[in-house]
Amino acid sequence: MPAFFRMATTRKWKWPAVFLYRGGAGDRLWHAIETGDCIKVRSGVCDFNETMYFDPSVWDMRNSEAGAWKVGAEVYFEGGGGDTDDKGLTVHVKRNSRLTVNASPEPVSKGRTITVTGKVTRANWETRKYASYGGRLVSLQFKPAGTASYTTVKKVYANGSGALRTTVKASKTGTWRWVYHGNTTTGPSTSSGDNVVVK
Repeated sequence: MPAFFRMATTRKWKWPAVFLYRGGAGDRLWHAIETGDCIKVRSGVCDFNETMYFDPSVWDMRNSEAGAWKVGAEVYFEGGGGDTDDKGLTVHVKRNSRLTVNASPEPVSKGRTITVTGKVTRANWETRKYASYGGRLVSLQFKPAGTASYTTVKKVYANGSGALRTTVKASKTGTWRWVYHGNTTTGPSTSSGDNVVVK
């Protein structure tokens, strides 16, 4: 997650930082930071570009930590003390999602029915595994052979176990995939493509 802020001070400083918080500023989300050098704007003023990293596979993160957070910036001074600036910009920390796809039969005769199935799962930060993510609205997309872009054919809700299933008529050879667009706590995902030859 990239972050940009400007620091203006006449005091000697040790290092700057950005942080995410919600509720009181004491409720912060732990993250690693890659800090760029000071880009001097003028005397006493620097611009910083930072990237915040979150790694639930290593850190103990709770699922409840997904969602909206505010961004703040602070600087620590030489000799102690510092200054915090609450910008109040809202960002969303999201859990990963995944999709699978299977289109059958392969090959299929023109005009016959193709059944497209799949499953939506979402990262569980507490178990460090992926679990079913039911009730999601997912787009079924198709790309005809010899073309570069997909178009949405229909939208389907996953059942309570995250399973997807729908049928379409076979009209031309091409590739089928599922696309989930995400929400405020969960990131988007796209399945791989499954090619079906229509004879």
